[in-house]
Amino acid sequence: MPKVDRSKAGERRQPNAIRRFFRETIGELKKVNWPTRQEAVNLTIVVLIVTFGMSALLGLLDFLFTQFFRLILG
Repeated sequence: MPKVDRSKAGERRQPNAIRRFFRETIGELKKVNWPTRQEAVNLTIVVLIVTFGMSALLGLLDFLFTQFFRLILG
């Protein structure tokens, strides 16, 4: 069987998979619409307010249900 010469001009070597991954990742990150510093601060404040509000609500519900069941079972 004749040996096939892979160094022909028409054939290109496949790039390393890791290099291709990083090149494509950087390309995708350049497409991202990053928030401004002020937008990031505002969104962080909203998340903190919602988190604290929900934890207070759940804490209150836990307290009320504990008292309710203590009344019923106690």
